[in-house]
Amino acid sequence: MSLRQIAFYGKGGIGKSTTSQNTLAALSDLGQKILIVGCDPKADSTRLILHAKAQDTVLSLAAEAGSVEDLELEDVLKTGYKNIRCVESGGPEPGVGCAGRGVITSINFLEENGAYDGIDYVSYDVLGDVVCGGFAMPIRENKAQEIYIVMSGEMMAMYAANNISKGILKYANTGGVRLGGLVCNERQTDKELELAEALAKKLNSKLIHFVPRDNIVQHAELRRMTVIEYAPDSKQADEYRQLAKKIHENGGKGTIPTPITMEELEELLMEFGIMKKEDESVIGKSAADLAAASA
Repeated sequence: MSLRQIAFYGKGGIGKSTTSQNTLAALSDLGQKILIVGCDPKADSTRLILHAKAQDTVLSLAAEAGSVEDLELEDVLKTGYKNIRCVESGGPEPGVGCAGRGVITSINFLEENGAYDGIDYVSYDVLGDVVCGGFAMPIRENKAQEIYIVMSGEMMAMYAANNISKGILKYANTGGVRLGGLVCNERQTDKELELAEALAKKLNSKLIHFVPRDNIVQHAELRRMTVIEYAPDSKQADEYRQLAKKIHENGGKGTIPTPITMEELEELLMEFGIMKKEDESVIGKSAADLAAASA
């Protein structure tokens, strides 16, 4: 099998790192050899695999050593559950510098030092929204070939999914990047499954899996473990196994996305009754104004 380079993108706080680590743990149970490259400055993309608070990052270790050239692969590479290899790129202190720099530095260092040798899957876990060129790096440099967007039925999560699709589209024709599909991490909002499926269709993609909400995920996280390891016989572990199987069987079947406008996104929400049509007559009117008008 040739190397599959996948990436999980999604709005901050959507449960992207949790979803990706559980899915990758399930993939390793299928016998796949995996490398996780954390591309989030929080360095939380590998904690459940390593049972650790946060892994030492490439950028922080490079700063201590003097430069990234002074590092050895074993300095930055840790091995966790089922021999999954883990690296965190890290980033600068909040408010200082470009976090994307860490992503670029890390990927180049890992490639040059043989971290990808003998691996079936490299997975990039990427922060929030594609607004910064650094975070678009796995897409822009033709590293990640299949993008999986973690979203929910909440408007801002859908907005972020659409924005990420724009980033994929921008580089789809010059490189081989494709949208592998959407993963809906349930937030128990109204008509969530139907909305996720409708958005996937609008984006010329598919809903790969709908991950139901279950408190067992939090119980596992408190122990810094994936559900796959913490409660392998649970229904939730089976959900992640299904997602892993679908991604495994989805190789090379991604699409070039067709992002929609903000108006189209709002129309979609109206169509499902989530949002009411905007009443121009109430804009800029206070509660007292409206009360006076209806008296």
